[in-house]
Amino acid sequence: MKLKIAFLQLLPRKDAKEQFEKGKAACEKAKQLGADIALFPEMWSDGYYLPQNEAEISSLAVGTNSGFIAGFCDLAKKLELAVGITFLEAHDPKPLNSFILFDRNGKEVLHYSKVHICAFDLEKVLSPGDDFYVSELDTGSGTVKVGAMICFDREFPESARILMLKGAELILSPNACPLEINRLATLRARAYENMLAIATCNYPQGHPDCNGHSALFNGVPWLPNEPGVRDMCVFEAPGDEGVYTAELDLDLLREHRERDVMGNKFRQPGKYGILTESI
Repeated sequence: MKLKIAFLQLLPRKDAKEQFEKGKAACEKAKQLGADIALFPEMWSDGYYLPQNEAEISSLAVGTNSGFIAGFCDLAKKLELAVGITFLEAHDPKPLNSFILFDRNGKEVLHYSKVHICAFDLEKVLSPGDDFYVSELDTGSGTVKVGAMICFDREFPESARILMLKGAELILSPNACPLEINRLATLRARAYENMLAIATCNYPQGHPDCNGHSALFNGVPWLPNEPGVRDMCVFEAPGDEGVYTAELDLDLLREHRERDVMGNKFRQPGKYGILTESI
């Protein structure tokens, strides 16, 4: 089973209406390119704009029953394309940095809010999410178990580890920061140690503090009948704006998960108690 992922590496426009129209056109292009999933960068509804004024940020937040979200739900169904839309979610007492995945029938299969918000910076005006979730996505060719983490979540090994333990095969990771060698290395490590694939979508160069380089790591560092190691990064976009696609070989990943030793196979959770303590 092979899965084609579209990375919507787009520059934002000025408001949610224009964001929807540009996002709609990008999803249509993704479908034309044969994608099964279209993934947006972080907080697409307002282009990752985070005013520090409570009234202003509340005015930008959209609800899950808003026209913005309903529009992408309808679009997913119309295009028969899974759409991972990101948004500033209306929430009390503070908004959330959220992601919803609609399947090709327009059904919501995953709703996640960023757990590790950047509370040391502009995201201090947000509330953190509560947990990590995994759901089955019907692609038409078969199902894949999908989870999500957003940007700074990747810096915490626990994020991907929990998703792996819950059964994730693919993590969708919207982003809004420079994807330079070290941040890409953390994604590579999360894919390697958990034997899963990670797709990250960033804003292109031209957006403040972003540089493109959306990427797909397939989680397969070696094969039994090939010498040496393989580059798990099977796709990395340039810095330019665009809709890019990459293919994930799920059969290859599943075979690797069956035979190799990473992931959950030799963990010793009884010795990890300190990880759940507040130090």
